[in-house]
Amino acid sequence: MKKVGIAILGLGVVGGGTYRILTKNREFYQRTQEVDLVVESVLEPDAAKLKALGVAPEEIASNIAEVVCNPDVNIIVECIGGTEVAREYVLAALNVGKTVVTSNKELYCKYSHELERAAKRQNAGLYYEASCVGGVPIIRTLLDGVQSNRIESMMGIINGTTNYILTKMSESGAAYEDVLKEAQALGYAEADPDVDVEGYDAAYKLSILASLAFHTKVPFTKVFREGITGISPEDIENGKSLGYRMKLLAIGKQTHEGIEVRVHPAFVRKDHPLASVGGSFNAIFLSGDSVGDVMLYGKGAGEFPTGSAIVSDIIYAATHSENKYSPFKNTATADKGVRFVSDFRSAYYMRLTVTDRTGVLSKIAAVFGKNNISILEMIQRGCEEDEKATIVIVTHETHEAAIRNAVSKLNASDIAKVESILRVAL
Repeated sequence: MKKVGIAILGLGVVGGGTYRILTKNREFYQRTQEVDLVVESVLEPDAAKLKALGVAPEEIASNIAEVVCNPDVNIIVECIGGTEVAREYVLAALNVGKTVVTSNKELYCKYSHELERAAKRQNAGLYYEASCVGGVPIIRTLLDGVQSNRIESMMGIINGTTNYILTKMSESGAAYEDVLKEAQALGYAEADPDVDVEGYDAAYKLSILASLAFHTKVPFTKVFREGITGISPEDIENGKSLGYRMKLLAIGKQTHEGIEVRVHPAFVRKDHPLASVGGSFNAIFLSGDSVGDVMLYGKGAGEFPTGSAIVSDIIYAATHSENKYSPFKNTATADKGVRFVSDFRSAYYMRLTVTDRTGVLSKIAAVFGKNNISILEMIQRGCEEDEKATIVIVTHETHEAAIRNAVSKLNASDIAKVESILRVAL
């Protein structure tokens, strides 16, 4: 039976989960995969974590050189996070021909071209299933499941923290700040939550996934990004009354105008499959020219779901003699001939405060008409005390530039004040 030595860099949540899975299921993998996966080395400075997992003294490495020079180690798993140290360690492993498995989406998003170049030079493997959407096998699906298709679009909920926050806001009517504190107390959100709530995490993942789906490099810098910090309970309730649910969506499209990639909060219809994805769960909705619609759903984070993705990569690398690399020219920037759409089309939700008097609606309609915006549905709520009214409008699809121009015109006039503007995925 083939024996494969594993080294794990970092025993945090994901690294610890990976260690547990490998040690618990060793005999199972011997029986079902005909491979003996042995943890030979662990690099972790925290003695308490090593003790908690029962790591044997002979498995503990003191530095990265000791790991990469170990002849019994074939595959190195990077779970330390961040980019500077992780990049140094991964390159050190690849440069001596060790296969690397990583869960680090920021590292892979920003430096995959550099890492892959090193891997190819030494004929080493480079695997990253765990970098995107936890235990949901989206990378393998794009590489080995739907590769017969031209992927026309993808739309997904790919960040568990924001989905948990928006789900709780929708269920309880609580404000963003209160739900964020709860998420932090439960461990769903970091003490500094910006990477998640401002959409960076989802944008890193979308850059990776769109590059695979559209067979061309889609740099992180090309992803339009907007977070959830401005979402109010009032807007969520208005959306629910119109039959929508609020989600942080990652959207990628390949059109005749170019590639469109964006991360932002958006309403989805309550009967859309993504609307029912709640809590910290994730899902991705793919559309291919031959297969049609495909949806993948599961836990997007956590020690065992993400550890499962890492071990899946380990098994794949251990049981395949040829290494697979990106099915596109993986460079630091996009190819010169690739166009990216910035003035994308979407439907929009708009909440306005207006003076409750005759002619206001016709003036709003006139501003919309000049910008080629048509109204799909509308709600008006009056307030007798200050003669103000709230108007909620959902538009048909229009261009981003058109809606921004209309908002600017309305806010500069005495017609209305635009309190919020959100996109709608019809």
